[in-house]
Amino acid sequence: MARAAYPDTRALLITADAGGSNGSRVRLWKWELQQFANRTGLAITICHFPPGTSKWNKIEHRLFSHIAMNRRGKPLVDLATIISLTGATTSTARLRVRPELDDRVYARGIAITYAQMARMQLAPHAFHGEWNYTLHPTSRKQTFVSY
Repeated sequence: MARAAYPDTRALLITADAGGSNGSRVRLWKWELQQFANRTGLAITICHFPPGTSKWNKIEHRLFSHIAMNRRGKPLVDLATIISLTGATTSTARLRVRPELDDRVYARGIAITYAQMARMQLAPHAFHGEWNYTLHPTSRKQTFVSY
């Protein structure tokens, strides 16, 4: 969706929690973002919130709160119900949510080696480089693949 709306974009900023699968220490997270940077030609800057501060994340307030208000305690009995309720979420600020079911099966236990990490174009920032860094594409822009 963003590629069509912003065709001249050269960079992407992601704010992320410090834990879970997108944590600042998770090698697979960084590896997959590097692959995305390579495919799209985008420089991707990631800024992790410090541990224990995920509630500072704007998405918690600007998106998830509206989804929760829209559900209003309705039972989430199946995936169709979840997608329907989430997709019906709007706000007065013109928020629209477009949920999609991803039924792919993902491999578990993928280990990213030191050699793979060394090939990444990861540039830590001066301020808390362990939480803030930019991944630069390692190749020329490829054809964008939509998910």
